[in-house]
Amino acid sequence: MHIVDVNEFYSPTGGGVRTYVDRKMTLMAEMGHQLTVIAPGRRDWIDDRPGGQVIYVKAPGMPFDRNYGLFWDAAPIHALLDRLAPDLVEASSPWRPAWIVGKWRGSAPRVFFMHNDNVAAYPMRWFEPFADAERIERAFAWYSRYMNRFLGLYDAVLTNGPALQKRLSARGVRIDAAMPLGIERAHFTPALRDEGLRASLLVECGLGPEARLLLGIGRFHPEKRWPLVIEAVRAASRTRPIGLMLVGDGIERRRIERLAAGVPHIRLHRPLYDRNRLAAIMASSDALIHASEAEPFGLVASEAMASGLPLIVPDTGGCAEIADPRCAELYRARDAGAAAAAIGRLFDRDPALLRRAATVAAMRVRTDDEHVRELMTYYEGLVARGVRAAA
Repeated sequence: MHIVDVNEFYSPTGGGVRTYVDRKMTLMAEMGHQLTVIAPGRRDWIDDRPGGQVIYVKAPGMPFDRNYGLFWDAAPIHALLDRLAPDLVEASSPWRPAWIVGKWRGSAPRVFFMHNDNVAAYPMRWFEPFADAERIERAFAWYSRYMNRFLGLYDAVLTNGPALQKRLSARGVRIDAAMPLGIERAHFTPALRDEGLRASLLVECGLGPEARLLLGIGRFHPEKRWPLVIEAVRAASRTRPIGLMLVGDGIERRRIERLAAGVPHIRLHRPLYDRNRLAAIMASSDALIHASEAEPFGLVASEAMASGLPLIVPDTGGCAEIADPRCAELYRARDAGAAAAAIGRLFDRDPALLRRAATVAAMRVRTDDEHVRELMTYYEGLVARGVRAAA
């Protein structure tokens, strides 16, 4: 099959979406399929790859993040789809691309793939000081109605995991199936644990090897709630020595630097693009801590689990769905005190038993190969029907 992904979230300087799409392109090629990505760019150009290509269409930049662009004009995208004549078309942005792809006159089936929950990521966070979650959900029910209008143009609506499927279905949004993501599991393994590396990371935090090392990885964005993690570590550190390595960057960097400066033994690192180094750090830490309840799947948490790293994560969202209770602690979402208590509970466990349980859990983490194979089987079924359900 030749699949075209009209992807407004893809950028050569992007994060998780770029990593996912690039890996998906490689795996699809190995399975005999081809993936073409149509993405917004600063100019028109084509990036040919061994497993497909990325076609950049000149588009205006996103006002708050120049790494990304925004599609507006349907004509160049429709012309590309006509020329490429794909077997199936994907879209994932709920704004203009949803309508551009949905209203294309081609005969290929089209799929809308949900990668995020905008209500949880934005209004639930913006208005939480003023109203409870149920009231905010009711106030933004219009957004679910809006989505169902364009979803009627699609032959299938998928999510990237059960957390997002449950959340959107509860709001009445049409979801046909969940296709949980996976990771490159062979890249992450408990065998990379290095006590020398662990000790050196603790030294960076100003601590000795008897301390516990927490790891946080992700964009420095309000959605990730790093201030909550910093406050939780501050509270948990009152009863035991704890170091925290925060790896990432983003629009909240200055705020996080300011907050971290007031807490001993927290160190910030820029993003690590050397995946071997990142995998070694994951395997050599004592736990991954995460705070975003809006996380739809939790790729970083999956990579941590594959590294044999226990989890401390909120009790709702994608990370909670994949956490193994034998080597994880859940805490009440959006509650720094509950997160601090979860840190204490995890580190009160027997370290050897915890590490053993995490090593067993590592072998059960879903792979990206499993995800792509399941997705291609589903897509082949749509193509085989021959008549567009949404026509």
